[in-house]
Amino acid sequence: MFSFLGALAILIIGYLVYGKWVDRHFGADPNRETPAHTLQDGVDFVPLPWHKIFLIQFLNIAGLGPIFGAIMGALYGPAAFLWIAFGCVLGGAVHDYFSGMLSVRHNGQSIPEIVGHYLGEGSRKVMRGFSVVLLLLVGVVFMMGPAGLLANLGMEGIFANTSFWLAVILAYYFMATVLPVDKVIAKIYPLFGLTLLIMAVGVGGMMLVKGLPIPEITDPLSHPKGLPIWPMLFVTIACGAISGFHATQSPMMARCLPTESYGRRVFFGAMIAEGVVALIWAAAAMSFFPNGLDGLNEVLTKGGAGLVVNEVSVGLMGTVGGMMAILGVIACPITSGDTAFRSVRLIFADAMNISQTSTKNRLMLAVPVFAVGFALTFIDFNIIWRYFAFSNQALATIVLWASAMYMVHQGKSHWLASLPATFMTAVCTTYILMAPEGLSLSAAISYPVGAAAGIGAMVWFMMAAAKRTVSVQPAV
Repeated sequence: MFSFLGALAILIIGYLVYGKWVDRHFGADPNRETPAHTLQDGVDFVPLPWHKIFLIQFLNIAGLGPIFGAIMGALYGPAAFLWIAFGCVLGGAVHDYFSGMLSVRHNGQSIPEIVGHYLGEGSRKVMRGFSVVLLLLVGVVFMMGPAGLLANLGMEGIFANTSFWLAVILAYYFMATVLPVDKVIAKIYPLFGLTLLIMAVGVGGMMLVKGLPIPEITDPLSHPKGLPIWPMLFVTIACGAISGFHATQSPMMARCLPTESYGRRVFFGAMIAEGVVALIWAAAAMSFFPNGLDGLNEVLTKGGAGLVVNEVSVGLMGTVGGMMAILGVIACPITSGDTAFRSVRLIFADAMNISQTSTKNRLMLAVPVFAVGFALTFIDFNIIWRYFAFSNQALATIVLWASAMYMVHQGKSHWLASLPATFMTAVCTTYILMAPEGLSLSAAISYPVGAAAGIGAMVWFMMAAAKRTVSVQPAV
């Protein structure tokens, strides 16, 4: 239990101390007008209260990610606590803060355009492709999953038909993508975001009250399937530590931020909150089932992470817990899927410089996107989805390098971004070399090559930073 509480303390102190330092080092200016005011259009650029933006941002980046990922990562034992705590504070929160605040500084632009400003046109094109593919995968999978769950809730007639629920979810996604942000998202997201937090706090509280045997870092635990911690843990737990998907979501709230003084609360804070959720679920997954990790592995093999959520919630919180589990497993992915499609619309709008104040323009971009998304529902994603985790972390790595280059442009120290970028470069390289969906090479080859890739990326960055002149003047 002390390891769990220590990791929780790292997250809280990280927000209060490191988050404040990052905010000051970035140079957040409360007197500077934000795009929510200068470009206010009543559609995407809409000033909102900070607490609403925080809850929307939290739900946008969270969904089921910090729950399912943490449960799978729990199989690696208490090492997951260290990765969630330090990865979140030093990597994920920095990544989310920069992706949001750089968007604020660049008129609410999407992350591919921002990366292009600092890493060049080639990186812009790569990021556009990465982001769109990633978001379409998220959107489509988060249509199919909830539709299947709703159809199997024991209802009869048309309500037991997956296609019916797919149509309902698709219709909602379309409205959330096209309508102004304050008409749908700003009204329902804060409620679901608060529910997700309450659910996590309830699980964590009951876990402590009932005295579950939460393992310590010193306990000799190992993955039941023998998978190595490096680099598998660092890709398995993404949303609870660091996730490139978040960079595609932050610009949406950057367009609603009324003042830069809220940047730390919204972007850094939402990521820390997600880390807390992931930490709680990792601890619950490790300690709830008999036989420890072997018991967890048996439940995962039987019914996946969804069954783990249900058994833990009902076991710790009774009927109320079961209801919240169902709400979480169904509603949370839906609220990640709709903003995924909205983000695709904004990325295309930024890339083609198409104003989104006109309903006609929004429909012109949204209709083809949803046509592609619907077509993808007929494809087997078992193979393609394996690459999601790697693509997700690779995107985060690119965003961190772009953030480091921004700091160079400002004449400030870049280490707060370049060091986690170096680490993630090594993680991604090692993973694609070792993973079954990659080259399946041995650790003897993958480990040194991955380390060399991280060092090589840092050397490249230092050389580029030394030579680079500011070709695009940032709006500061």
